[in-house]
Amino acid sequence: MSVTGVSLFVAVPAAVLGAACMGIASAAQAKAAKEVEPANPLDLTLFRRLVGRPLWLIGIVATVLGLVLQLVALAFGPLLLVQPLLITSLIFAGFVFARLERRGPDRVMSAGSALCVAGLAVFLLIARPSGNGDVLVTGTSLLPLGIALATVTIAGLALAALSHNGSGRVLGLAVATGVLYGLTAGLMKVVAGQFRHGLDEPFKHWTLYIVCVVGPLGFLLSQNTFQQGRYLTPALAVITALDPLVGVAIGLSWMGETANGTPWGLAGEAFAGAVIVVGIAMLSTRAAHLDVAAIEEEHEHAEAEHAGSDSDDGYGLAGSTC
Repeated sequence: MSVTGVSLFVAVPAAVLGAACMGIASAAQAKAAKEVEPANPLDLTLFRRLVGRPLWLIGIVATVLGLVLQLVALAFGPLLLVQPLLITSLIFAGFVFARLERRGPDRVMSAGSALCVAGLAVFLLIARPSGNGDVLVTGTSLLPLGIALATVTIAGLALAALSHNGSGRVLGLAVATGVLYGLTAGLMKVVAGQFRHGLDEPFKHWTLYIVCVVGPLGFLLSQNTFQQGRYLTPALAVITALDPLVGVAIGLSWMGETANGTPWGLAGEAFAGAVIVVGIAMLSTRAAHLDVAAIEEEHEHAEAEHAGSDSDDGYGLAGSTC
């Protein structure tokens, strides 16, 4: 069916508010994660180090609220509508993280975020997503996309484990996190549909149990991801881009949703997607530039402190060679 009426007026606000909560949660959790000792991927002891930090707990509350709103949005709208709206979490996360770091919003990052949102708006206007199924296909029809998602996730984890530099670890963890988040969202829509048939209905199907495994696993990887990079935006950009892409793929491949498939429609959707990619590239490039500048500033500060300590030790003897 078409996404109109009640579905539109419930799904869109719920999705955007959910994205805002997720953005706030990402910023709070990233700030808290940087304040504890780094952990290896899939290291559950990371939760023990984080659980006592108020900022991280605020992030947990925002995450729960965001998931509830996302579940409401998925109950009323198709994945092709709800998942792309998650890209707006980039803006909320960027501004909140900047405030937590006590610095003003960067103009280039703001422009990149604006491009992401503009591309998203154009994509939704052209794609005109329709269909709102909540039942997965069965049998071998699940295999092609399932194998692809598993392959990308394993490749991301392998890159994170084998990489000798921070950027490689961040990219690998972010890729795995984005895929798992997208998979969780797709399966949550199925679970939401099952709840309509009774509160006990989801417990009769495997989808709920997969969500209970994949969701926390993705959340753990996201905390590892936030620990690795100096700036939140690049990691979140990768996660936020992959999450809706996986959701859209699940909607089209597993749930029978449709989008504008005319030649002009596909061209417009490709253009909108390119605008989003440019916005994400701006965010990542600018953050990398700021990262280098911050490292150089830290080195200069450390050298200045070292020089100051050598010039005078309080007794007029610093730097002497007795």
